[in-house]
Amino acid sequence: QVQLVESGGGLVQAGGSLRLSCVASGLTFRIYGMGWFRQAPGKEREFVAGISPNSLTTNYEDSVKGRFTISRDNAKNTVYLQLNSLKPEDTGVYYCAADRGGTGQAKRTYEKWGQGTQVSVSS
Repeated sequence: QVQLVESGGGLVQAGGSLRLSCVASGLTFRIYGMGWFRQAPGKEREFVAGISPNSLTTNYEDSVKGRFTISRDNAKNTVYLQLNSLKPEDTGVYYCAADRGGTGQAKRTYEKWGQGTQVSVSS
């Protein structure tokens, strides 16, 4: 029923940019906090960015702050992650997640997850 579908990943050179999108269906998108997570091979999944339902609150992992921007368009049931100044260590599978009642915090139980989109950054 609930689906989160990520897109926009790809292979880019260091310093390049990507824009990830996540389209949600089967839920009342506007009442969910949304987050982006990533997982590199051999590493734990980590929080990257989060956003509150009304976009008033955003949160970022320290290593991406100033480079990545999370945003959402509730009319389109879509959350975005703009990735700029990409580094090889940004490589990983990026997942979109939804948290009913949340405000985009890192330490939350995100109950709905997408399948992920691969981001690869070459040096």
